[in-house]
Amino acid sequence: MAEAQPLVVVDNLKKYFPVGSGLVFKRKSGSVKAVDGISFAIAHGETLGLVGESGCGKTTAGRTILNLYTPTAGKIMIDGRELDSNNKADMKEFRRKTAMIFQDPYASLNPRWTVSAIVSEPLRVHKLFGNEKERTERVNHLLNLVGLSSRLINRFPHEFSGGQRQRIGVARALASDPLFIVCDEPISALDVSIQAQVVNLLEELQDKFGLTYLFIAHDLSMVRHICDRVAVMYLGVIVELAERNELYENPLHPYSQALLSAVPTPDPKRDRERRRIILSGDVPSPINPPSGCRFHPRCPIAMERCKIEDPTWREISAGHYVACHAVNA
Repeated sequence: MAEAQPLVVVDNLKKYFPVGSGLVFKRKSGSVKAVDGISFAIAHGETLGLVGESGCGKTTAGRTILNLYTPTAGKIMIDGRELDSNNKADMKEFRRKTAMIFQDPYASLNPRWTVSAIVSEPLRVHKLFGNEKERTERVNHLLNLVGLSSRLINRFPHEFSGGQRQRIGVARALASDPLFIVCDEPISALDVSIQAQVVNLLEELQDKFGLTYLFIAHDLSMVRHICDRVAVMYLGVIVELAERNELYENPLHPYSQALLSAVPTPDPKRDRERRRIILSGDVPSPINPPSGCRFHPRCPIAMERCKIEDPTWREISAGHYVACHAVNA
């Protein structure tokens, strides 16, 4: 899915968290390099999947792109404009154009607020409707869009199931008519029977409003279903990026191959015959990541070069990018 000008551009984005040492003086002793120089673009109406092990920096990347965390370095552009976090007018416009659906529908809704207050909050912040009557009509419309009755408008979050709460979170994300939504593992806390319903809802809303998604997840089967392209993240960096079918059928990076070898297939015979790739060792600390390729301590095909030299981010075939010394163009 190519466009002359993508909606979202992320260029060499970094997010470091300082780490202190000592109980009294809290001296700075380093940084957690949660996101360490990632770059990608997302076209209008596209869904880009971001996958990887827990702790690889996926959620931090999503929150930093939306400036919920202040970037340590790098550039973020939305709809052709670079984000300037020091410009209040720019930030307010950026906030209106973007939204986030959080992972935990239990923790992301204020338990003291009614559904009406939760969903209408973006409307009040951005002053999108002039009076309470118009805001209430908008909330009713949003609830209907996500499959909830407007009769529930004065209820509190504890009166809803997990799937219903996540629908409320989706309604809140849609309130300001955003262009770009970060979906941070929006189905991982839900029952399996509800997950497909929420994913189908997200797809329907995307078709209806032309939304653009960054879909963060660890369920690789669901990612293939909903995403147009997929980026694989490891220890703060992106190691491979490709169109979904290309990545799943022809993964080039050893880490991508290991991840995808664990995805079950619907064919029992094929599932029994597939070769699982079991990685040795643990994920290194993001405070002191390995030199060279970050994956080399666990890589089954690592060379001496991998230990000392950072792999170059290269386009191996049309739209298929990888950072690995062992992959030939």
